[in-house]
Amino acid sequence: MQSLWMIAASFLFACMGVCVKLAAATHSAVEITFYRSFISLILMYALVRLRGVSLKTPHWRWQITRGTVGFLALVSYFFAITMLPLATAVTLNYTSAIFLALYLALSGARMRFGMLIALAIGLVGVGFLLKPSFHADQLLGGLIGLSSGILAGMAYFSVRQLGARGESETRTVFYFSLVSSIGAGGWLLFSELHAVEMRSGALLLGVACFATLAQLAMTRAYSRGKTLMSAALAYSTVIFSSLLGMLFWGEVLDASAWLAIGLIILSGIAATHFSRASPVEQD
Repeated sequence: MQSLWMIAASFLFACMGVCVKLAAATHSAVEITFYRSFISLILMYALVRLRGVSLKTPHWRWQITRGTVGFLALVSYFFAITMLPLATAVTLNYTSAIFLALYLALSGARMRFGMLIALAIGLVGVGFLLKPSFHADQLLGGLIGLSSGILAGMAYFSVRQLGARGESETRTVFYFSLVSSIGAGGWLLFSELHAVEMRSGALLLGVACFATLAQLAMTRAYSRGKTLMSAALAYSTVIFSSLLGMLFWGEVLDASAWLAIGLIILSGIAATHFSRASPVEQD
């Protein structure tokens, strides 16, 4: 089944998260975002040239909007990974499916009753995850993680609008990488830049490579498999992240946190079901 490619993508995204968390020992989240984006930009440019895709676009305003919001979502996600248990940060980022459904409703799309139920379940899950499972020193990380989900949902909405206008997916990903590289590079002008050594360089390369391979596997799952099954399997990233978090850092979530994660996953799957036409994407 082609949808099973999503399991491979989920494992690779979880591995990316591990590399981010390990690289955070020597590099800031902004530095990690820059290297991830810049390496991806090089790879995407090579792909654009290979496929003969033109970089000219009549929708440059949407491309800039998507790139900017996507960059903010990515850097927020990386900040959250450095501050929270890996599974918790991943789950908060995956609230993007819930917020995408909300943006679709606000844009005038008809909202089914089931969507309202899905959103309500998701919000309850977020409340559980932010309140009982966080210590005071993790609350900021939790809010940043939730922000990554809000911004990612907004970025996916922009991708949907670009797709509706006939924009090439390859060109959209290229401009996302370009805007993210410029944004992170500009931010680094006012931040401390750490030297890249052999170990840290391998981790930064791992972030970019795992993310790129995961995107390829995810694209195959969505393009050749069943959309709803692929979307449901995408949440296996939370499971892989939890196992890797326990393996590397001894992170163990309590019962209330797992209840919250379960509610958010249920809400995300339901939101995807009731807005099947919406694209799904992961940084």
